Amino acid sequence: MNILEAIILGIIQGLTEFLPISSSAHLRIASELLGIGDAGAAFTAITQIGTEAAVIVFFWRDIVRIIGRWFRSLTGSVPRRDPDALMGWWIILGTLPIVVLGLLFEDQIETTLRSLWFVAAMLIIFGLLLGVADRIGRKQLPLERLTWKHGLAYGFAQALALVPGVSRSGGTITAGLLMGYRREAAARYSFLLAIPAVLGSGFYQLFKEVREPSGGAPMSMTIVASVIAFVVAIFVIKFFMGYISKRSFLPFVVYRVLLGVAIIILLSAGVLTPEGGTATNAAAVAAVGGGL
Repeated sequence: MNILEAIILGIIQGLTEFLPISSSAHLRIASELLGIGDAGAAFTAITQIGTEAAVIVFFWRDIVRIIGRWFRSLTGSVPRRDPDALMGWWIILGTLPIVVLGLLFEDQIETTLRSLWFVAAMLIIFGLLLGVADRIGRKQLPLERLTWKHGLAYGFAQALALVPGVSRSGGTITAGLLMGYRREAAARYSFLLAIPAVLGSGFYQLFKEVREPSGGAPMSMTIVASVIAFVVAIFVIKFFMGYISKRSFLPFVVYRVLLGVAIIILLSAGVLTPEGGTATNAAAVAAVGGGL
């Protein structure tokens, strides 16, 4: 990976992390099309530190208020049922599923589930689920009505994003809509819930790469991509929060389905290979055809 490729992947990460279209799927596809193979789960997780830093900047006041009132609720200086204190607990609760499942299925997440066949299927399936949720969801509940059961349901929805193509924001927003939350409420909680999970995963992968490099993208290029992703994500969050307060998710649904279909066509034609590398010869094309 050279610096131009790192910049391109950083822009893609920043553009797609918070839209319900799966940033990990886009990084997986883009790295293939750039001819550098799979950039790897470590590259994806570490660059997400950059985009999550953008969330912290954008929601700084909310984060400081929630953390402050959560700590004060422990000492009794604010009521335990205070909405912000409860939000702190629900974020902790909602983070548990992705931590547990991420550790249990770490090997599959970093290998088998990164196949482009899985990516294409998840883009289509969860795109359609998002469309159904946006269509039938009551969209009445504010975030203040969040309960521990709903917080945990959000958490399991977020854990689905361990599979590239699902989309962290897409999965949690879909769950929120199905539970009756407003679009902007579902999105806001999705962003807040992602902070501990994404930062934990990112720094865990960073520690692993420093201790024992995986042979993927060079760390210097990963850092470049992360910085670019941070800058781009600031603008994307602002756009997305304004957009969903007035409009439906239909454009994202259509985009996901079309992208999933396009990947299947490219895989079938041998332009892409499922496990990494662009098909450049007859043998590779035959291998892809055999995979059908």
